[in-house]
Amino acid sequence: MTLPTSASPDHDDLRSALRALCAGFAPEYHRKHAQDGTYPTEFIEALTRDGWLAAMIPESYGGAGLGLTEASVIMEEINRGGGNAGHCHGQMYNMGTLLRHGSDAQKARYLPDIASGKLRLQSMAVTEPTTGTDTTKIKTTAHRKGDRYVINGQKVWISRLEHSDLMILLARTTPLAEVKKKSHGMSIFIVELSDALGQGMDIQPIRNMVGHETHEVFFDNLEIPAENLIGEEGMGFRYILDGLNAERTLIAAECIGDGYWFLERAADYANERVVFDRPIGQNQGVSFPLARAYVNVEAANLMRFEACRRFDAQQDCGAQANMAKLLSADASWEAANACLQTHGGFGFAEEYDIERKFRETRLYQVAPISTNLILSYVAEHVLGLPRSF
Repeated sequence: MTLPTSASPDHDDLRSALRALCAGFAPEYHRKHAQDGTYPTEFIEALTRDGWLAAMIPESYGGAGLGLTEASVIMEEINRGGGNAGHCHGQMYNMGTLLRHGSDAQKARYLPDIASGKLRLQSMAVTEPTTGTDTTKIKTTAHRKGDRYVINGQKVWISRLEHSDLMILLARTTPLAEVKKKSHGMSIFIVELSDALGQGMDIQPIRNMVGHETHEVFFDNLEIPAENLIGEEGMGFRYILDGLNAERTLIAAECIGDGYWFLERAADYANERVVFDRPIGQNQGVSFPLARAYVNVEAANLMRFEACRRFDAQQDCGAQANMAKLLSADASWEAANACLQTHGGFGFAEEYDIERKFRETRLYQVAPISTNLILSYVAEHVLGLPRSF
């Protein structure tokens, strides 16, 4: 069954086209890639060929000229169709940083090739092993040396590097001790990976529970052209917030897609599965948890669209992006548990795909920011409570 949703009817055509594309990749396709820990190249190529991953690129550069709202619908439908948008969502949220803060020369150089699929901008290197989400204390440095910057340091949980041509990098260009405000002194760069790998940049895969391709990254005197600096030196933290707000909102949309996927399958199974001469969905112990999960997915969906609306209007959307991510991650996890419980032992069987999607959606309680840190943000920045750290 297909559940009714609070989504805007303005996107019905977009959803129909995406569902047709996703339907061409059977559950067995995504299941096999998850089992083998491989990248769904054919699926990503189909999305690229049809222009979905260039949605936010202006038409003048070969893209569709759409906003974060439409990008979020794309991510939602990939997950709702049984796929995992984590394989390609980096291109969407990284686009905001380049579009809003890149120079005209940088846009002209990169955007047409990204739109055509010749280049992929899939990775963003911010997180470090000793700082986590305490971004202002990053230790990776970038020192100006003539017409080059020299990069040294380490990053962790950097995804899709083996399937990307470009990476957004955040590094300190002024030591923390020398800035008046700790969010100052960081800069953003575009790294062309073909020139960097093995030339001062090395990567080490991190095997993980969801089979997500991610890496540790080591920089040892990597040199990149000074022209690869995005915007003004020292203002990178402010620039990266656009990417982070987009990321959290898109992750929220992916969780919404997961939530609907779990609930549609649970409702179908609860109607079909007969125990004690009655469908199990007739039992309130089964139906009430599913109904509650659906209510919460619907509510989270509305906050997702509010965050998108504010982002597309270039309004402050930090609180809305964070709240959308929190509500959606919680709703999808609730739906996942209700779906697994409804299926009983069959929910653990790989052929039902529930255990795979269960593991995938659990990630979003932790990444790209933990739910506790979102609550801390809201407490401080919305409620005006004292900073807790």
